[in-house]
Amino acid sequence: MTVIVQESDFLLQQVIEELRKNPNTGAVVSFIGYVRNFTNTSKAAEEDKESFMEIEHYPGMTEKSLIAIENQTRQKWKVSDIRIIHRYGKLEINDQIVLVAVSSEHRTEAFSACEYIIDYLKTDAPFWKKESDGKVSHWVNLNLSDIEKKNKW
Repeated sequence: MTVIVQESDFLLQQVIEELRKNPNTGAVVSFIGYVRNFTNTSKAAEEDKESFMEIEHYPGMTEKSLIAIENQTRQKWKVSDIRIIHRYGKLEINDQIVLVAVSSEHRTEAFSACEYIIDYLKTDAPFWKKESDGKVSHWVNLNLSDIEKKNKW
């Protein structure tokens, strides 16, 4: 399966081994996105807080959207294989959120395809993210710089 939406964590090395099975693979490029510390408080204050992110999605619609992004990528670059894994649920600081891995005969296609996928995931994938410090929560809005990155394609 090339597109997976799951609550559980994933292993990068396992995905890379899957992609390397194709004898024409000369390059595998991957990107992992993590939950970062999004609070703007001092370090001392952060020690007393439980910071996390909750990610929601609409099953069925989300997978269709990710498959569409994968298909667009395959039309633009000659890639051997693609894996997109995106998590949902409650995630703590430094937890893995998303993995995009692309294999191809040559690195140029793999790098471009991987960057394209993550740029489109950030803007077009139907995920809703809520950040919380344990006391205050807020939904994450679409970032203008992410839209600009997507529009360059």
